[in-house]
Amino acid sequence: MAVLKPPPKLKISQWADQERRLSSEASAEPGRWYTSRANYQQGIMDSISDPSIKDIVIMAGSQIGKTEMLLNIVGYHISQDPAPMLVVQPTLEMAQSFSKDRLAPMLRDTPCLKGKVKDPRSRDANNTTTHKVFPGGHVSLVGSNSPSGLASRPIRIVLCDEVDRYPPSAGSEGDPIQLARKRSATFWNRKIVMVSTPTNKGASRIEQAFEESDKRYYYVPCEDCGEEQVLKWSNVKWEKDKPETASYICEGCGSVWDDAKRFRAIRNGKWSAAEVFKGVAGFHISGLYSSWTPLSDGVRDFLSAKKMTETLRVWTNTYLAESWEDQGERVDDFAVAERSEPFGELLDSNILVITCGVDVQDDRIELEIVGWGKEEESWSIDYRTLYGDPSTPQLWNDLDIILKSTYKTEDDRTIGIRATCIDSGGHYTQAVYNFVRPREGKRIFAIKGMAGETRPIVSRPTRNNIGKIRLFTLGVDNIKELVFSRLKITEVGAGYCHFPDDRPDEYFKQLASSEKIVTRFHKGFPRREFVKTRTRNEALDCRVYSIGAFSILNLNLNAISDKINLEKEKKVDIDKQPSINRRKPVYSGRNFINNWR
Repeated sequence: MAVLKPPPKLKISQWADQERRLSSEASAEPGRWYTSRANYQQGIMDSISDPSIKDIVIMAGSQIGKTEMLLNIVGYHISQDPAPMLVVQPTLEMAQSFSKDRLAPMLRDTPCLKGKVKDPRSRDANNTTTHKVFPGGHVSLVGSNSPSGLASRPIRIVLCDEVDRYPPSAGSEGDPIQLARKRSATFWNRKIVMVSTPTNKGASRIEQAFEESDKRYYYVPCEDCGEEQVLKWSNVKWEKDKPETASYICEGCGSVWDDAKRFRAIRNGKWSAAEVFKGVAGFHISGLYSSWTPLSDGVRDFLSAKKMTETLRVWTNTYLAESWEDQGERVDDFAVAERSEPFGELLDSNILVITCGVDVQDDRIELEIVGWGKEEESWSIDYRTLYGDPSTPQLWNDLDIILKSTYKTEDDRTIGIRATCIDSGGHYTQAVYNFVRPREGKRIFAIKGMAGETRPIVSRPTRNNIGKIRLFTLGVDNIKELVFSRLKITEVGAGYCHFPDDRPDEYFKQLASSEKIVTRFHKGFPRREFVKTRTRNEALDCRVYSIGAFSILNLNLNAISDKINLEKEKKVDIDKQPSINRRKPVYSGRNFINNWR
């Protein structure tokens, strides 16, 4: 009987070509799946069908189709080879989003999968957003930070997505990947798939796993000379400041490849391993192979990213699929001080917004007032130390007066301090809360700093504190890395830091040389940490808190600049009118900035 006929034995790429349908809300090219559209995906997916391979490592750039390949694996096993599966995302929220935004549309629009998994809105208790049952198996979706999600049910297929964003430990239970791996130990035909873009050299999970694999690279042939080569960024050439002229230069004969020629080469490419296979298949693929991204886009992104170290790091990780290696772990405070410059009585006309960072010590308050321009160019407007007892009102009254200060710019605007962050993690937490509570409407916020590479610069505020105020958490390690990277910028422009020439040497020592980055191993895993190299580091802390205040504002500085310029043009037009028809303009730069939402 036809109903008893076993399903055909297909490889994952073959199943995808026959059955998979891309959904309109999840793909720029909805409709039938074609592996030939990005031929490098065939070797990756079919390695999972290879019984000799237990572990697969995919270190890939953006726009390569990583997520779609994971979905093909899930769809294949639901349709052809039912098995218990586990999809591990960095957080539970990301697992839920993956289920709703990517998995659910595939289950709905791929005909052979339709109806095999019940809708989570039905009354079937076995099917929820993060746990779906189908004939012969199930798929669970969990966050790497959830030890309970990683500790139940035996699993045959483990899919670990964006592993470089996993925490070092799932709660107190240990490494999330090892916890997931233990769940598959009883299956002789288990598969462990790790996928991610890399992060920092020496601390990247995916890079470490790739180095322990057989290191497969995708070689493409030149249609002019036939030489097979791995695509490299160094072979991308373009005319200065003209990314639209970008082309790829063949390593063998020097022929020029436009995008069409590059795409043809990719379709005819093949995977080749650099090391002997020992059970782990590793794949490295960069954005240069993307069938959806022209070279001009890659060059345009590079030209924008190279202005600042932090954006160049992201581009290197996500486009080239390479880890980032810092050029030196410390900043030379003398070199930073040498770049200081005379500041006039008026603020630079490029300053659009002012923020303040406040550090509370046992016998004083220290603060830095920072001005911000387009592309986050910054000016250290003022640095002050207020001596006194933080438990008494006088010191806080002095701070209140400073935070109400206004500043005049060279182009005749008046600017006040737009937002302030005050550290509440010391001995005077209640005093900080008391000061902040009636001033939250003036964007004066209490913050606490938390270390850790995975923490965002600013987390969503909570009122779960004794003061019942909005308390923000700052990812201080990431902000310090940002500070250090920007202190290394030597050309005025994006990210550059301006300092006045009357600032004492002690300030620069505290800002640039009071801490350094070290790599330490915790439970066998590398962690990048900041350690103090001298006792005083208040200047660095104040700059961190001022950046936190700027991040909380989340402003579009380009839009603010455009509006200010428009106001200037209107004022000039009014001034040119005959005096008999001219009304005196009413203009306040401070009012404009404060009304910008």
